[in-house]
Amino acid sequence: MNWNNWFRQIHRWLSIAFTLAVIANIIAMVQGRSAVWVGLLALLPLCLLLATGLTLFVLPYAAKRRDMGSTGE
Repeated sequence: MNWNNWFRQIHRWLSIAFTLAVIANIIAMVQGRSAVWVGLLALLPLCLLLATGLTLFVLPYAAKRRDMGSTGE
């Protein structure tokens, strides 16, 4: 599995984790048992989603730049 597919797979699983954390946060707020750790539960997947998302955004540009460098243009 190359880096591109690896980052995509990690990004997909992180989005599932983030969604579950948000649902848990909503359930805790509705029940009135909102704690700080429940609110922060979604923060870790969100930060990792940002990192993998930015990486996936940059990958096509990096590949294009690498291809331009190999052709000598």
